[in-house]
Amino acid sequence: MIDEEKQFDNTPDSTSEVSDLPEDATGVSSSDPEEVSAAAFEAEDVPIAEATAEPALEEQTALDAEALLAEVARKDAEVETLKAQLKDLNNQSIRIAADFDNFRKRTQKEKEEFEQQVKCSTLKELLPVVDNFERARSQIKPQSEAEMSIHKSYQSVYKQLVDCLKRIGVSPMRSEGKEFDPNLHEAVMREATDQYEEGVVMEELMRGYLLGDRVLRHAMVKVAAAPEPGDPSTATETPTAEAENAG
Repeated sequence: MIDEEKQFDNTPDSTSEVSDLPEDATGVSSSDPEEVSAAAFEAEDVPIAEATAEPALEEQTALDAEALLAEVARKDAEVETLKAQLKDLNNQSIRIAADFDNFRKRTQKEKEEFEQQVKCSTLKELLPVVDNFERARSQIKPQSEAEMSIHKSYQSVYKQLVDCLKRIGVSPMRSEGKEFDPNLHEAVMREATDQYEEGVVMEELMRGYLLGDRVLRHAMVKVAAAPEPGDPSTATETPTAEAENAG
């Protein structure tokens, strides 16, 4: 009997073992089935957790959208700045091209003007030679065959010189009988006469020349002036009554 009691006493207490069982993740002892089921139900309540997370997700989405809009606005501002810079650079390139074109035209014009000045100054030095040839042709009267041969030889040189001047663009003025023009003529004499109208060139004392439209040398001329009253050299004689009676 004693042994049976001892054996009975050594039987483990079911209550103490149940109380000593470890708790699960929900903090409820696994020994209580109803409590374990309730804890598992609460742990698996997914819709409640999602409802709690939705406001935070919407707030984060709004913040991301604001940040994206701010970034887009910043990029737009950068694009507008780059467009303004591009427009300014285009305007600068247009101005530079226009300035270069004006510089090219101005340089070309100055070059042509300089060439004309050099040509004019050179030709002016040759005009007295042409004058001497013309004086020789009008004043020298060859008498013999030898003189005629010499005369023809230097006149051929004169003709060659005149042809060269014509090819360059030099042309003589024809001033006699034309209206006096201070842009073309230089009046060195005035003579009262009734044979020409006042202001008309009576005689060309030294021939003038043109280089294209430019005056190479002004012509020295004698200009007609109005006759003075009572001048016997220009007055016309009219018959008197005594002369008619005598006749």
